[in-house]
Amino acid sequence: MASPAVTRTVRPLEGLHLAASGPPGLTGLVLEHLTLLGASTGARTRVGRGAGTRADPPEPGDGGTARIALSGRGFDRQDASMSWAAHPASGMTDEATVQAATGIMAVHGRRDGAPRGLAVDYAATATGVLAVQGLLAGLLAQARGGGAGRVDTSADRAGLLAVSQYLAAAGADEGEAAELAPGGPPFTSAEGLLFELETLDPAAWAAFWRALRAPVEAIRAGWRPFQFRYATACAPFPRVLHATARAHNWQRIEAAAATSGAEVCRLRTLAERAAEHDGAAPWSLAPYGSGHRPLAAPPAAARPLAGLTVLEAGRRIQAPLAAHLLRLLGADVVRIEPPGGDPLRGMPPACSGISARWLALNRGKQAVEVDIKSAADRRRLREMAAEADVFLHNWAPGKAAALGLDSADLAAVNPALVYAYTGGWAGRIPGAPMGTDFMVQARTGVGEAARPQDEPPAPSLMTLLDVLGGLMGAEAVLAGLLLRERTGAGVRVDSSLLGAADALTAPALRRARRGADPRRPAGFRRPLRTADGWIAPTDTCAPAAAAYDLRELPTGDALAQLRSHGLSATAVTTDPADLHHDPRFTGSISRDAHGAPAVPDPWSFV
Repeated sequence: MASPAVTRTVRPLEGLHLAASGPPGLTGLVLEHLTLLGASTGARTRVGRGAGTRADPPEPGDGGTARIALSGRGFDRQDASMSWAAHPASGMTDEATVQAATGIMAVHGRRDGAPRGLAVDYAATATGVLAVQGLLAGLLAQARGGGAGRVDTSADRAGLLAVSQYLAAAGADEGEAAELAPGGPPFTSAEGLLFELETLDPAAWAAFWRALRAPVEAIRAGWRPFQFRYATACAPFPRVLHATARAHNWQRIEAAAATSGAEVCRLRTLAERAAEHDGAAPWSLAPYGSGHRPLAAPPAAARPLAGLTVLEAGRRIQAPLAAHLLRLLGADVVRIEPPGGDPLRGMPPACSGISARWLALNRGKQAVEVDIKSAADRRRLREMAAEADVFLHNWAPGKAAALGLDSADLAAVNPALVYAYTGGWAGRIPGAPMGTDFMVQARTGVGEAARPQDEPPAPSLMTLLDVLGGLMGAEAVLAGLLLRERTGAGVRVDSSLLGAADALTAPALRRARRGADPRRPAGFRRPLRTADGWIAPTDTCAPAAAAYDLRELPTGDALAQLRSHGLSATAVTTDPADLHHDPRFTGSISRDAHGAPAVPDPWSFV
C-alpha cells in the first residue's frame, strides 16, 4: 500500500475501525487500549474490561482464540490473534493453567515456600498489551511502506516473557548470590498496619532498623536478601526484623524512615485506590515540533521497526525491557551506560561472565558509555539524539530536566524525536513514595488484589509492575512512532508503573466501585498438592477439583483422575529450569551466544 497521508490526528488510531471477536478475558484490555488510542468500534460494540464485543467480527473465532482487526484511513486491514497457548495441545486453556505452566506460580510462591497463583489475570493482561504492540507495529510498518499482515501472540509466551529473568538465572553457569527461601515483606506495625519498606542504600537500611533498636546482627544479615529480593522474588531475612517492626506504632515507624532516608508505605486497599482513581489513561502522548525523518527501505513483516534507532538510558527492568521489546521488533537499540559499563552486567548468576538476568533484558543491544555528569558527554548524547528516532529513559523524576536532556531540550536538536519516559507515578499521586515496583504495588492495592480473601495482602516479590510497566512503555513508544508517521510531529510519550498497576487491577477496582468485595474468594488459584508435585485446575474446574484428595497420587495420575471426571488441569512448573525440557514448550526456549536461556519472541508476524 502507499504510505498513509500525513493528517492532523492527535491520536495514532484516529479514523481507524476496530472489529473484534473472542473471549472477553483476552479481548477486554485490547479493546480498551485501542479505543483510547483513537480506534472506533462502531455503534453496535460494547467496549470495556471484561465486556464482550459485538463488533463486526473479522472472521469467526474458535472458543479460545480472540481476533482483532484494524482498518481505514489509507491503511490496509491489520489483523491480530490471541490465544491461551501457542500449541493447543499444551493443556493451557485459561489464566490459571498458563500461570502454572510458565512458572509464574512458582516465582510468585517463593515467599511462601510453595507455588501460589496470582489472583489477578497477569498473563492475560500482558497478552493484551503485546497484541496492541503487534497491531501498532504492523500499522507502523504500513506507514513506512511495508505491507499489511497478521500478528499472533499467546498468553503462554507472555508468561514466559514475564519469568524470563528468573529462567535465565536458573540456567546460569553459577548459583544465586542470595538464598532462595521463604520470607519477605510486608512488615506489620503495633496497630496491625501492613507496610512496605524501600531503600536502595545499605546505610539507610541500617539507620532505619537502628532507630527501631533491631539487633545489629539481624540488620547486617537482613540487607543482602532484602537487596536481592528484586532478583530472587523472596527475602529470607531474620524473623526478628518482623518482631522489631511489630514492637512499634506507625508514627514511630514513619519517624524512623524520615530520619534514616528509607521510605515506608502502608498497604492501601482496593477500595481506597478506587475512590481516588482519576480515570487517566495508562500513558500520555503529546505531539511537538515537526519534521519527518527520512524513510528507510520498507521493513519486512517480521521486523516492522527495522531501520529505526532507539537510544535507551535505562536502569533495572522497566526501560531496558521496553527497549528489548523494540529491538525484538527490529529496531537498532543503543544502550547508554555509565563509564565502566552498566554495573548490573556483573550481577550474579552469570553466563560466560555476564549476568544472566542482564542478558535477558539487554542481549543484542549496542552499548555506548556516556558520563551524563560531563557537559561534553551530554553534548555528545544530544548529538546522538539528533540522529535517533526514539530516546527512552527511566531516570528519577526531574533528573532529565536538570541535565538539559528533557523532551524540550532534545526536541530542539531533533523535532521528529519520540521522547519516552517510563516512570513510577506519572505525577498523578501527590506525596507518593519512591516509584519502585513494590512500593507502587503497596500504594495501589495490588498487594490486596494479588491474593485471595483468606490470605493477608502482600505485594508479590515477583516484579509484576516492572515487567508490565516495561510492556506498556514499549506500547506507548509504538503509539508515539505511529502518531509521528501520521502527523509529521515529534511526540513525547509517558508511561508509568502506576498505569501498569491500574491496568492489572482494573477488574478489582470495578468491583470495588460497585460496592462488591474486590478480592477473589478464599482458595482462588491455589494449586493442589500431589505425591510428587502440584497441579492447577482451570478456574472453572477448581471448585470441583478441590473435592478430590490427590496427595497420594503422582502428578500424572492425579491429572488423569481429574480428566476422567471431565475436569481440566495442568502440572505446575516448580522450578523455572524445568521449562527447558517441558513438553508443553518443546522448541520454545533456546540459549543465546553466551549460553543464557532465552524465551521465544512474544509475537509471530505472518
